[in-house]
Amino acid sequence: MEGRPISDLNGKVAVITGATSGIGAATARALADEGVSVVLGGRRQERLDGLVAEIGATSVGVAMDVRDPQGSHQLVATALDRFGGFDALVANAGIGAYGGIMDLSDEQLRDMMDTNVAGTVWPIRASVPHFLQRGGGDIVIVASVAGLRGAGDEAVYAATKFAQVGLAGGLDRELRAKGIRVSTICPGGVATEFAMGAGRFPDMPGLAEMLRPEDVAAAVLTVLRQPPSMRTLVWSMRSIHESD
Repeated sequence: MEGRPISDLNGKVAVITGATSGIGAATARALADEGVSVVLGGRRQERLDGLVAEIGATSVGVAMDVRDPQGSHQLVATALDRFGGFDALVANAGIGAYGGIMDLSDEQLRDMMDTNVAGTVWPIRASVPHFLQRGGGDIVIVASVAGLRGAGDEAVYAATKFAQVGLAGGLDRELRAKGIRVSTICPGGVATEFAMGAGRFPDMPGLAEMLRPEDVAAAVLTVLRQPPSMRTLVWSMRSIHESD
């Protein structure tokens, strides 16, 4: 029996948060290589400008903060104005820090909770009305294996990632009948700027054996290429070198 064709991404439009580095930037490049126009959200204007210059006319950058609902509305408005709409949201923005519950400052914990939880909710809330109007779309949340099992010295970070996984599960039940797929990608350690200077350092052992941002970007593309008749709920992935 002939299998169902994989969806073609060429000509699609994707909105990406946390696009200025790491997984977000790698995903932007990977999607652009497949002919996807990308709307890039991030806080660092200089990096946004550099990525847009690299990708070209099929990209646009929006300086915004996912902790502010207005930033997400601006991101969606830009996608509508520039490309007439969008087919996918990649909710990727996130931060982390290593340390016990009493080791991190109030500010660090507040920023982590606001960025990882509220910063996932606001872009989704801004995007759903458009997806409902157009009859469907994809929401891909980049979470973490920490959101599936927790880990020592990152309890609050893990709590924010559990929140993302729970949010995705609830949204799947709420939105799938309306043509909106919600997927969660949960990578293990990824060699990015994540927690750099907050428990992670450029020369730390094992960094070279972690997943690469491009590995996670490949998973995002795979999820988006799924035939319309199927969905992936949670994709847990680790480096071949990572045992736990």
